[in-house]
Amino acid sequence: MADGISVDVLNPDAVRREMDAVEPYDVLVNNAGTNRPRPFVETTEQDFDLVMELNVRATYFVAQAASRRMIAANKAGSIINISSQAGSIGMAGRSTYTISKFAVEGMTKVLALELATHGIRVNSLCPTFIETEMTRSALAEPKFREFVLSRIRLGRLGRVEDLMGAAVFLASDASALMTGSSLVVDGGWTAG
Repeated sequence: MADGISVDVLNPDAVRREMDAVEPYDVLVNNAGTNRPRPFVETTEQDFDLVMELNVRATYFVAQAASRRMIAANKAGSIINISSQAGSIGMAGRSTYTISKFAVEGMTKVLALELATHGIRVNSLCPTFIETEMTRSALAEPKFREFVLSRIRLGRLGRVEDLMGAAVFLASDASALMTGSSLVVDGGWTAG
């Protein structure tokens, strides 16, 4: 059974209250994120702060709240941080996003180390460009879409459905010995 809660993840107190009000999760898919694509020299402090607040700080404190509940209940579980292929390669014009996803990758590894003794696995899922509301306007630009498609070796954009099997794998006992790992679903982009 899947459950979702509606909470402002930028407010750690609200996150803790909501997490404390429900049974501890077996699986947390930590999926809040945003992007403000701009060249490095044009990125504003507001752009930087927004991306870091949501992509890094919120991810950290949501994982912390879920972990505390699991630990208190002596319950093993799986945390899946939604990261990006940008967590392993530089992406020009997306410096803040790239930095934030490198941070999520580092966070995933250190949380895996700290939570392993509690039976909590922490991994990341790293997609390429997925057709979503967030990517729609950028992918509507023909030149950018052509660039993206030229890098995805399988020749097509990702769909949310392309991530489902990977998420189920990371949530299930099929990945029982995986922690601190990144599962890259990028159609071959980062292969070279």
